[in-house]
Amino acid sequence: MQEASFSGLFKTIVWVIAFYYIFKFLARIFLPVLVKKAVEKAGENFQRQQQYSQGNNWQNTRNKDEIIIDTSNAKKPRETKKVGDYVDYEEID
Repeated sequence: MQEASFSGLFKTIVWVIAFYYIFKFLARIFLPVLVKKAVEKAGENFQRQQQYSQGNNWQNTRNKDEIIIDTSNAKKPRETKKVGDYVDYEEID
């Protein structure tokens, strides 16, 4: 069985602080590069989606000359259901 010692606690605290500062230093170096790549990739995906949707809209409008709207299946406004009659209660002493 091992016993806790002051030197072991001190070494652990030093390692935690060292790891924190090393991680902070590396994050300052590599995080901007990673964020820049993520933003560029998101921009490319957005452009691809825009080009795809514009291409589909152009083809759909070119192929269809008429637009037919069927109003027989249009939704009718919902009627509120009557739950019951309102009853006014009076207190009895």
